[in-house]
Amino acid sequence: MDETDEKRTETPPVDNSGASGEPAPQNDAENGVEEEGPYGEIVVVDVDSPELDMNYQRIGAITAGELEKMTCLERLYLRWNLIKKIENLESFTSLVELELYGNQITEIVGLDTLVNLEILDLSFNRITQIKGLDNLLKLKKLFLSSNKIPKIENLSHLTNLELLELGNNKIRVIENLDSLASLEVLFLGKNKITEINNLSSLKNLKLLSLQCTRLTVIKNLEELTELTDLYLSENGIEVIQGLDNNKKLTTLDLAMNKITKVENISHLVELEEFWINHNKIADWTCINSLSANTKLNTVYLEKNPIGEDANYRRKIKLAVPWVKQIDATLAR
Repeated sequence: MDETDEKRTETPPVDNSGASGEPAPQNDAENGVEEEGPYGEIVVVDVDSPELDMNYQRIGAITAGELEKMTCLERLYLRWNLIKKIENLESFTSLVELELYGNQITEIVGLDTLVNLEILDLSFNRITQIKGLDNLLKLKKLFLSSNKIPKIENLSHLTNLELLELGNNKIRVIENLDSLASLEVLFLGKNKITEINNLSSLKNLKLLSLQCTRLTVIKNLEELTELTDLYLSENGIEVIQGLDNNKKLTTLDLAMNKITKVENISHLVELEEFWINHNKIADWTCINSLSANTKLNTVYLEKNPIGEDANYRRKIKLAVPWVKQIDATLAR
C-alpha cells in the first residue's frame, strides 16, 4: 500500500475515500455536487503536462476538444463532477491513472483502449455491474466503493490487481476472486455478506476489511497467512476464533460485536493494535491473556461492562504495562 491507501489505520477503514484519500460525500444521491447551475468544461493550460486535475468543476461530460491536445496525458482526475458517461478517452492509451470518483456514472464503458491503466477509481457513482474491464490487464488498484453493485464478477483476468475496494455496495457473497493471486488489500465492508468464504487462494492478502456486514463467525482465514490487518467491526460475532494461522496480524479490529471474552489471540505475538470496544466483556480475568501480546501498543476496551469499573484503566495497565494507548487516550 502507498501513503494514499493507508488512510486506513484508524477505525473504521471501510475506505470510502477512493484513491484520492478524500472524505466520502454527505449526500450520496447527488454525490456532493449540486445539479442546478451551469456546467463547467475541461480546460487545458499545459498541453505537455502528464497530469490534468479538473476536480470540482461541475463538468457534465468528457468531451474531446481541449483534452485531445494532451498527447502525453498519464493521469486524469475528474472527481466530484456531474459526468454520466465514460467517453472520448479512446486515444489516451498512455493513461496510467483515471479518477472519476463522485460522479453519476451508471455503466463501466469506454475503457477498452486504456491498456496501460494501473489505477481506476469509480467510487461513489451509480454503477450496477462490474464489467468493461477486459483489456485493463495492468490494473493494480480498482476502487468501486459506494455504488449499487450486487455481485463480484468479471475480475478474473486482472491478475496484477493489488487493491480492490468494493465497500458499501449490495454484495451478498464473496466469490470470483480465485485468480487474483497478487491481491494484497481487499475492502468489502458495508455489504450484505453473511459468511467469510472463497478467499483461500489469496495467499498474498495483507489487509481484509469486512466491517459492518452480517458476519456471525470468524472462519475460513486459514490460508491467509500473510494477513497483517483484519477489520471485522460492526458485525454479530460472539466468539474470537479461527485466527490460528494468522500469526502475522498486527491490527485486529473486533469493535461493536457481541463478544463476551478475550481469547484465542495469545499466539498473535506481532499484534500491535487491538480494538474490542463496544462488546460484552464483563470478566477481567480474560484481559490477563493479553500478557502474551508483548508488542501491543494500543488497546480499545471501552463500552464493555468492564469499562464501568472505577479502576478500569489501571487494571488494563497492570495486565499489559507496555501498552502506550488505552482507548483514545495515551497510557500513563
